[in-house]
Amino acid sequence: MNKSILLTGATGFIGRNVARVLASKKQDFAVLVRPGTNSTKLKDLTDKCEIVELDLSSVDSLKDFLDKSKFETVIHIGALRGGRKYPQKTYYDTNVKATEQIILNCLKNDSKLLFCSSVGVYGAIPQELPANVNTVYQSDNFYHYTKIKAESIIKKYALSGLKSVILRPTITYGENDYGFPYTLVKLIHRKLLLLPDLAIRIHLAHINTVVEAFYKLAVEDYTGNKIYNIADPSPVKLKELVDFISHRLRDNPYPENRYISARKFRKITTLCQRYGFNSLHTKLRLINYSWFYDVTPSYKELTIQPRKTIPEFKIVIDWYKKIHHIK
Repeated sequence: MNKSILLTGATGFIGRNVARVLASKKQDFAVLVRPGTNSTKLKDLTDKCEIVELDLSSVDSLKDFLDKSKFETVIHIGALRGGRKYPQKTYYDTNVKATEQIILNCLKNDSKLLFCSSVGVYGAIPQELPANVNTVYQSDNFYHYTKIKAESIIKKYALSGLKSVILRPTITYGENDYGFPYTLVKLIHRKLLLLPDLAIRIHLAHINTVVEAFYKLAVEDYTGNKIYNIADPSPVKLKELVDFISHRLRDNPYPENRYISARKFRKITTLCQRYGFNSLHTKLRLINYSWFYDVTPSYKELTIQPRKTIPEFKIVIDWYKKIHHIK
């Protein structure tokens, strides 16, 4: 196969939005999707690109496909995200071994590799704020470990001439995604969200900002091995974001009685970890500690459009209201 661009992860939140832009710009591209993928997830791609059914965890099949293929650019977004119940081997094969096969193909064909990593390489809560590209790694869960490992392989092959750019998006918000931003809106709508009485700052990324970064790097000339944190220009105060969401849902700020002392909140968080509620523990930590990143190089070097989390987060709130028929 010879196409200008290969995109992995085309049915995930970031990947499908990158695919949408590639299609709208009439780029010549192919996508890899898992065999048996629901056809509704592919309806916007039909007749706009080459669709190849291939599971990244099937490393031998991926190698066979790549041995017969050549691309100018590979946008590698596909991965198993944290929180899913797969064996560690499946995580490792998908996120690390498949990445290495793609790296070898890029090196052989002198292709450009754009790799979607994650700010999770700094851990859920970074050891320094703002976290920058030199901040120490924390493999505080296996997903973060696989991203750290994949990055290390990219850096190793960069010494042999691999043309690569690593992008580390933070938690990304937009329509049609049921991750952290959706959950935040849902809990606020139901008044189920408990918050610590702390001045927490969090750092999110508008989906269009993430997509713009990938697209610019895909179509513009290569500028050397770089790493970029991708997020909105500035973090937002959690309380301000919560009140913003509450106002758009109910025309009122979030109730003060939903805030509890930091000591009590951290006790709840500790109990979740002790009794094995790991997913809930991670989510509670995200609203109990500040996490934000240095994104200055991204805006300076990529000249992507800056977007303010408030009011841009309304895209999630309005979508939530639409799908739940809230006026």
